[in-house]
Amino acid sequence: MVHSVFKILKLTLPNFLSDLLRSFFTALLTPISFSIKSGHFISSFKKSAFDEKLNPIPWYTYPSINFLETRSFSNKTVLEFGGGQSSIWWGLRAQNVVTLEGDHPVFSPTHEWAQKLKKSLPRNVELHEISMKTSESCQSDVINILKNKPYKEYDVIIIDGLYRSHMIPIAIKYMSSTGMIIVDNADRYDIFDGFKDSGLMKVEFYGYSPGVYLKSCTCIYFGKETSLLNSDVAINIPR
Repeated sequence: MVHSVFKILKLTLPNFLSDLLRSFFTALLTPISFSIKSGHFISSFKKSAFDEKLNPIPWYTYPSINFLETRSFSNKTVLEFGGGQSSIWWGLRAQNVVTLEGDHPVFSPTHEWAQKLKKSLPRNVELHEISMKTSESCQSDVINILKNKPYKEYDVIIIDGLYRSHMIPIAIKYMSSTGMIIVDNADRYDIFDGFKDSGLMKVEFYGYSPGVYLKSCTCIYFGKETSLLNSDVAINIPR
């Protein structure tokens, strides 16, 4: 539609004027189109992460979401430190998801958030509330829950909540040799220092997140055998 209009303008107007109008409307329409098609517009009003069709999406940067959408997780196990819309999104794509969410005694003293989230989760998502009183109690709860799970390693681990820097050694321990660790807001929370001596490589996805004005970074840490980041997977631009 837009290209057709530009084509007509180019045929009917002098070059300098059609070029000026094209530049003006490109500058005007591009951010509007991005906001609507990505779901950023509706997410801003909903104060939560959705795509343009109101499907839940992770609260990561859009470049990282676009990348993840091109990969298959149908036979993968997922471990989340911090739950939300992403728990639903992963549950619809992965074989099994274990989500550890903080009990947030100050913001949700009656556990309303966890109860609301549980009602929205697919059946293959296990949600556990974790103490947020101190970093030590949080870490202890996480370790106790994971050691009683049948999974000794996970294909995808996400650090997007709890005491994030304290989750790093646990994530590294439980990451499978072909797996990866996704860290949202990797530009904060001492994430760089936490992974510095891990021996893992990383790729950084900078950009906007659903309903957020400022740019941030979602980072993926991976090893040499990580299957989801190898060159055998074709480049596929999500639409």
